[in-house]
Amino acid sequence: MRIAVLDDDNNLLELVCTILNAAGHTCHPFLSGKEMLHQLRRESYDMLILDWQVPDLNGTEILHWVREKLSPTLPVLFMTSRSGEDDIVAGLAAGADDYMIKPIRRSELVARVQALLRRAYPTQTASEHLQFGAYKFETRAGRVTINDEPVEMTQKEFDLALLLFRNLGRPLSRAYILEAVWSRDVDIPSRTMDTHISRVRSKLELRPENGYRLAPVYSYGYRLEQVTAE
Repeated sequence: MRIAVLDDDNNLLELVCTILNAAGHTCHPFLSGKEMLHQLRRESYDMLILDWQVPDLNGTEILHWVREKLSPTLPVLFMTSRSGEDDIVAGLAAGADDYMIKPIRRSELVARVQALLRRAYPTQTASEHLQFGAYKFETRAGRVTINDEPVEMTQKEFDLALLLFRNLGRPLSRAYILEAVWSRDVDIPSRTMDTHISRVRSKLELRPENGYRLAPVYSYGYRLEQVTAE
């Protein structure tokens, strides 16, 4: 999972990222609230961790923007050095899903992050079979069927298709897709992703008459949408 972390204490930021990376996630650190907000307009993240007190643009302001502009289910954990009940209630009322009081404890951070991710992305479990209408994904075998008819796909095409269905309705940035499917292989040609998108759209017949539309999001990436057939 891609997790964006905001804190103006560089030492704490490095600690949090070390913990998250060791837990198998990809950490994207931000020392500035404005820098994070700029990146949130351009990139997709699976979770946000916000320091409540950042000089230029604090966690509350970031969170208000996130809840207004991004997915309402995007999990947000806020960190605070204040342990007063009023501060915690204010943070949760602003839209945070959970909170941690500094100093950060490694095991608690991992446990809270994992709990929020499980709640926000229930289909990202180890389940071997995932069903989306007529589409059935066998994750361990790397197979997909439409109405029980197998579809021939390469492993990358399967990974891309599964990523899109697991994030149904959510716009995914090109960087997010690249990192999730090609494991940050920066040497792949820029058209490779578009070619794979085209193949997935064709092989899975992702057309409105079949209930789905795979659409580009201008200057951002792609989104798989569920639509009502005419």
